Amino acid sequence: MPNSVEIIEVSPRDGIQNEQKLLSLETKLELIHRAVEAGATRIEVTSFVNPKRVPQMAEADEICAALPRDTGCRYIGLALNKRGFERASNAGLDEVNFVVVATDTFSEKNQGTDTDTGIRMFKDLMQAAPASVSAGVTIAAAFGCPFEGEVSVDRLMHAVRGCMESNPFELALADTIGVATPVDIAERIGAVRAEYPDVPLRLHLHNTRNTGLANAWAGVQAGVAALDSSFGGVGGCPFAPAATGNIPTEDLVYMLERAGIDTGVNLHKAINAAEFLQDALGKTVPGMVMKAGVFPQGATA
Repeated sequence: MPNSVEIIEVSPRDGIQNEQKLLSLETKLELIHRAVEAGATRIEVTSFVNPKRVPQMAEADEICAALPRDTGCRYIGLALNKRGFERASNAGLDEVNFVVVATDTFSEKNQGTDTDTGIRMFKDLMQAAPASVSAGVTIAAAFGCPFEGEVSVDRLMHAVRGCMESNPFELALADTIGVATPVDIAERIGAVRAEYPDVPLRLHLHNTRNTGLANAWAGVQAGVAALDSSFGGVGGCPFAPAATGNIPTEDLVYMLERAGIDTGVNLHKAINAAEFLQDALGKTVPGMVMKAGVFPQGATA
């Protein structure tokens, strides 16, 4: 097992993008501030998408302009197309995360293109990307599709190979609709590792069917370097039916730290951030450790 695992906080993007209640710019920036205070070293702060389709992301440029600097934290913007990638590249962010969907049907609904067109788009964008921005890629629906059903390893690897031709600095596999099991994680991470042993791997896991933390553990065992999570376990995809919930950051921190794996995230501050987001959304969020508390009681993080 590794000595440490990197956690990428995604609540300011994936966490709130599907919420009906629109959060103010000030609330979003406070959430990012709390993530920094909790010890997050990478935060996915927004996505550069059509605000008519995803209203929560309407203030992407304003958020980037107001981010706290000199914190040691790297800020990430998500992009689904050329315009979004260019906006993210020019917003002063440290990283741009481009999405390619493993299945044609979901890709059409999510981005208006099929998978191969998405791969070609990523290649073109990488050739023109500024050297100041690190560009990575996420393969969405890497474990299952809400429209086409099962996604084979061969289909996943087709998307992976196409994207890896552009040498992204990081490759992420996303269980967009939360259907994976630990066996699936081990199988697919193994398939990627067999062909690309040196690329940093990241997992984006949804807890839709309550397998998220088990899958995170399987990913760590398989050699994944980084895991996405969201304060309180909030999240969901606007274009994937019933794709609810990320793994809760505070639950993930509790599991890893108690197992002797360093995350660099302060558990108490993560719980406080989850409580802040719960209050801002005005509803109970899925996280469990924020309800049960740390163990033993009074333990420091």
